[in-house]
Amino acid sequence: MFDATPPLARARQDGRVSVECAGLTGMVTLRGDIAAIGEPVADATGLSIPDTLGIVEDGGRALAWMSPDELMLFCAYDEAEEIAATLTAATAEDHALVANVSDARAMFELSGEEAALRETLAKLTPADLRPDAFPPGTIRRTRLAQVSGAIWLAEDGAMRVICFRSVADYVFSLLCHAARPAAAVGHF
Repeated sequence: MFDATPPLARARQDGRVSVECAGLTGMVTLRGDIAAIGEPVADATGLSIPDTLGIVEDGGRALAWMSPDELMLFCAYDEAEEIAATLTAATAEDHALVANVSDARAMFELSGEEAALRETLAKLTPADLRPDAFPPGTIRRTRLAQVSGAIWLAEDGAMRVICFRSVADYVFSLLCHAARPAAAVGHF
């Protein structure tokens, strides 16, 4: 077994919007007929199945709707493998895929005033981030400049961003640049 290393070793930039690498985060993807696997998943995770474009959070766990046939569970990194095994067993009677993707993804947390968080991400994504279109408890898969990612406004007021770990440095740089006030941005 290897010693897991967090992406970007907890890199952080403080300002009007603070950007921080969230460190090691457990992420388990579930693919299948959500109507069929929903009840076993809810029983195994203790979380209700989110509505379309929704994310439900309880304590240190969250369950997100990622597509019509995909859910993503966020949990503590050291719980992900066991949870994946539990979910595999819980969905064994259905056609489903359960995979621990924790080491393939990176998560960032943005903190600050909600308007500033929305403005920061609006510089990078075509997603509609107005409060009525993107309320707390909603997740969006989208583009972040040139790469794919997902974003949501968490219950604690932080904005969370996930991307592939292979582009974590790029996404961190994008977020830090977009978080700076307009007068400080300048040119690349």
